[in-house]
Amino acid sequence: MPSALNPNLAQFKRRNQALPAEKYVEGILSGNRVLLGQSITLVESHIAEHQAVAQKIIEACLPHSGQAQRIGITGAPGVGKSTFIEASGLHLIDSLQRKVAVLAIDPSSQMNGGSILGDKTRMEQLSRAENAFIRPSPAGETLGGVARKTRESIMLCEAAGYDTILIETVGVGQSEIAVHSMVDCFLLLLLPGAGDELQGIKRGIVEMADLVFINKAEAERHTLAQQSKKAYQNALHLLSKKESNWTPKVHIGSAFKQTGLAEIWQAVQAYFEHTNANDFLQHQRKQQATYWLSEHIENALKNWFYQDKVVQKKLDDLQKKVLEQEISPFAAADLLLKSKI
Repeated sequence: MPSALNPNLAQFKRRNQALPAEKYVEGILSGNRVLLGQSITLVESHIAEHQAVAQKIIEACLPHSGQAQRIGITGAPGVGKSTFIEASGLHLIDSLQRKVAVLAIDPSSQMNGGSILGDKTRMEQLSRAENAFIRPSPAGETLGGVARKTRESIMLCEAAGYDTILIETVGVGQSEIAVHSMVDCFLLLLLPGAGDELQGIKRGIVEMADLVFINKAEAERHTLAQQSKKAYQNALHLLSKKESNWTPKVHIGSAFKQTGLAEIWQAVQAYFEHTNANDFLQHQRKQQATYWLSEHIENALKNWFYQDKVVQKKLDDLQKKVLEQEISPFAAADLLLKSKI
């Protein structure tokens, strides 16, 4: 019999069956990291049954979310994001008695495997900390899908009592925009050395930054880091004034040597004090909620459209006609859209 060949099969199937939503909610609200992780897995799942349970969990946890500080962290490969996040997480837990959750957006993982899974193994100390939770992002999805699930994961982590959520961008380009649309504060990591590096940074990413941390400013690179700090400060002053009325700050330090961490997190707290005092923080979160409502509607409509059998049947034929220049792409799109009206 199959069960005799694999006596663990029945247990494996039981583990992969979703519990009632109430059990997950109870576990999340009590701070159970295992049930929190399982709940996020349901959020990431494409199985309809899992999605139904996930939606119930999210709705139940929603009133218990929204109290955490959401901080996006980005930087080019090699800038030391993993080391910075681990050192920062331990500093926040040990020195400020915070509960820290680390999430990531990685739309590139389908192509190259991403890096957050490796980051998790490298963040050994932080992953062992009782008041820390590290979660890899889902692989092989569009950016919109990954971002939506990350936003829902933030809400579940907040309901579980995590008061500091660090969202790391692992991908490049659009992932920074996605992270900016779900965080309160955006922290950009850079390396010592202005000049070519400063020219190579995308203006849009710099405009999004509320704080800049020049990492790897060890003894032999400290002078260069100081020069870079002045260069970045000058560059930031040339940008348009932020809606938050906050002037971006530049700090230097070394996550590896654990220098400058206290100062950068003091600056983060100063940012939250500033944006709470002028009500920008709540204003920004309302704008983000509206943005994600529109994003979800657009994604849902797109999925609904392409999953329609009539559209699927006509699409191949119209694509051939477009390639053979028998019809323009715009006319073909109109025909497809009219087939659903």
